[in-house]
Amino acid sequence: MYVVVSPAGPEGYALSFLDDSGEEEQQGEVVADDELGEAVEAIELESPRWVWHDTATTYPRMLIAGVRVERCHDLRLTRALLRSSSLTASTGLAMSPPGRWDEAITSTGPAAARQPSGNELSFTDGSGSDDDDSGAAGSGAAGSGAAGSAQLTVDEFRLQLETVRAATEPNRLRLLIAAESAGALIAAEMTHAGLPWREDVHDSLLTELLGPRVAAGLRPARLEQLATIIQHELGSPGLNTDSPAEVLRALRAAGLTVETTRSWELQALEHPVIEPLLEYKKLSRLLSANGWSWMEAWVSDGRFSPEYVPGGVVSGRWVTRGGGALQLPKQVRRAVTADEGWKLVVADAAQLEPRILAGVSGDLIMARAGQGTDLYAGIVASGAVENRAQAKVAMLGAMYGATTGESGRLLPRLARAFPAALAFVEDAARAGERGEIVTSRLGRSSPRPGEDWWEAQAAAREGAGSERDRQHARQQARDWGRFTRNFVVQASAADWALCWMADLRRRLSYLGAAALRTAAPGTAALETAALETTAFGTTAESGRALEPFRSVPHLVFFLHDEVIVHAPEFQAEAVAEALRAAATSATTLLFGGFPLTVPLDVSIVDSYADAV
Repeated sequence: MYVVVSPAGPEGYALSFLDDSGEEEQQGEVVADDELGEAVEAIELESPRWVWHDTATTYPRMLIAGVRVERCHDLRLTRALLRSSSLTASTGLAMSPPGRWDEAITSTGPAAARQPSGNELSFTDGSGSDDDDSGAAGSGAAGSGAAGSAQLTVDEFRLQLETVRAATEPNRLRLLIAAESAGALIAAEMTHAGLPWREDVHDSLLTELLGPRVAAGLRPARLEQLATIIQHELGSPGLNTDSPAEVLRALRAAGLTVETTRSWELQALEHPVIEPLLEYKKLSRLLSANGWSWMEAWVSDGRFSPEYVPGGVVSGRWVTRGGGALQLPKQVRRAVTADEGWKLVVADAAQLEPRILAGVSGDLIMARAGQGTDLYAGIVASGAVENRAQAKVAMLGAMYGATTGESGRLLPRLARAFPAALAFVEDAARAGERGEIVTSRLGRSSPRPGEDWWEAQAAAREGAGSERDRQHARQQARDWGRFTRNFVVQASAADWALCWMADLRRRLSYLGAAALRTAAPGTAALETAALETTAFGTTAESGRALEPFRSVPHLVFFLHDEVIVHAPEFQAEAVAEALRAAATSATTLLFGGFPLTVPLDVSIVDSYADAV
């Protein structure tokens, strides 16, 4: 059963009930905004799939009410997939002009996902009449008000179902849509639950590294000390060490040949100023990215709650709106600390992208090299390279198109050892150079180059313009080829990660429910279920909703191939097993019986800094 949720203006939400084929059974039941959570909780007992415009703006309302749902279909994310996938290229949806359903839904500020902004897609004007003409073709008049909005939403959902059925490989797309929509649920839940964060520990770390906190606009003691050393070593007393342009001029004036002030370039130089300058850059970055001001803006009630954006990159990778959750430096990871009576279970998929390359290319030799061991060690054992460092450099070169240096030297050897894998990425690169799209394992496709790219390529083929223009066009083609070369691997790895997390979320839900069902008075499970004073802050008056995660293991962090689960201590080992089982399940979903393994490095720790 599908339940379609449509905004109905001040009336609340319209709920439409459809059978598994998308045929309507009941339409237009309106639920007041403050009653949505209760209504969803009752209907969830029937295990429906919820259908709504955008998970990021609808689902937080339910979480605030303490209600979780098992599964959904996110119309916005799905339309984006169906519009661009090579598997749906000949469908009416893919070929139709952009409409309101294609508009991105945005929200602002660090609290947006906790306090819904009410900016869902609207399909009615001020009078309640339909003013949108981009819904399903041939759907007829939709009516007005709540009924009109509900009909347009149902029509879009049916159009998406029809598009999937018409796809060249519908089962691949069904799995991708389910995984992408599950990822949206996980993103909203992680924002709601937050990553456990000890503000006192963070403050101590900053004070230890930078010195005591000072007023905004002033440098902490350590940065001031380093700035003085840098000015002295460069013979420039008035140098503004926060200005790359001034520092670059001072370095050149000191006789150093440099093009930029990037750390990798400075590290190649020998001069007394280099060490303090590198330290200054590192600490200055820490202060601006994760300093005291950052903590005040993004951490509250013992939780860091960024707003995750699933599919924020064309390859399917996530981004965040502010907070920098995907770039937490090692200096502050000590502050990521489990609540009392809880643990952090940290899991990292070992060498995920090279393993995924073995799977998508069907390279049996490479897959076997990574079975039950470090893939890079397996590459060394194959005789392709001499050591692990060379194996890593060669694989990165293969996936990112390196043609010079150590990578370029090792690539021919790698190609001889693993011909199917190297031919796969080479084919993807050539396709990109021709302006063609490439597609991930489950059906996410790369964008096409822009109009300027095509014009430059056409001019170069016709011999128009100068030799410099033609060289530039050839470089553009090679650059796009490097993009598509990497896309097929990175996007397929994103497919795998979504399936991993979706299956893990289901397993964690079962673990939490089973613990509460089987707990008897006095058992550890029942005691942990009552940890209302330690999970999500010290008191119920903290302002953070304790439900629905106060007593069950739940995801709190995701970064491409790494996740963190916050779990009651007595369930930590079971969570570690769930992580491994979910990884195996995801690999089977994507690659069937192909002998590919994706081992995990799993740590059960009190602090993120202690994870392997």
